[in-house]
Amino acid sequence: MNTMTPPAKPANPAPDAGKDAGNGDARGASVIVNAIAVLRSFTADEPMLGITEIASRVGLHKSTVSRILATFEQEHLVERDPDTRRFRLGLGLIAVAGPLLAELEERRVAYPVLRELTERTGETSALMVWNGGESMCVEQIASRQQVKHTTPLGARYNDALSASVQIFLAGEQAERVNALLRSGAITLPGLDDHSVGEYLQRLEEVTKRGWAINYGETSIEEVGIAAPVYDHRGDIVAAVLIPAPKFRVSPDTLQSLGEACASAARQVTQRLGGVAPRERRSA
Repeated sequence: MNTMTPPAKPANPAPDAGKDAGNGDARGASVIVNAIAVLRSFTADEPMLGITEIASRVGLHKSTVSRILATFEQEHLVERDPDTRRFRLGLGLIAVAGPLLAELEERRVAYPVLRELTERTGETSALMVWNGGESMCVEQIASRQQVKHTTPLGARYNDALSASVQIFLAGEQAERVNALLRSGAITLPGLDDHSVGEYLQRLEEVTKRGWAINYGETSIEEVGIAAPVYDHRGDIVAAVLIPAPKFRVSPDTLQSLGEACASAARQVTQRLGGVAPRERRSA
């Protein structure tokens, strides 16, 4: 029989050993937080950034950002443009996110519904999920029209007037919505007691209508329409979104797009085995 002798314990451990270990853990956590901040500095609107731009956004020294990016580049999480020397997100992130996206049932179930919705309306369709403070795109079927609006995978929105954000907040308690607005986690122009009250009323109207509208409120060139997807408990787990150029959406078109979006969201809900709260109460 093979035996193993446990390593000997130090005879006199240093009195500050535990404290140093704790500081080491804190430093390690800080490094991770900084690295995540660097990744999040890239957006769909600004996919390529230089070291100075990133350092300014995340509040770190340029040398720190440079070291983080060098490590990311080795792991293919970012890549550097050979001409401009600026960075963009790399394909290695797909390998990281791939298992999650593959297991995300809402995304798998929604794909054929989104494809049919895009064919029916001629506009882009997308599936959004909520991470507690942001609406995030996890699937998209782009319009075939030359002029179109898209919602890139991974795009995040925290503007209170965004259609998908309205959908998710309509499913929250008023106290929770108020807290998100007051903290600045969700941005609302002209934030005061009156605007918060009006916004809560708007969310009630969204619930009654069955879909939310962003008619050029966050971008003068774009209209957003979203409808909720429910799980078996009647909770909102996703939103179907139609982003479209504003010049193509008249009031009559807006109504038809809203109805089409709501219909698609109901299909996804049914495919998930979910039920809307009103349907559950009447069952």
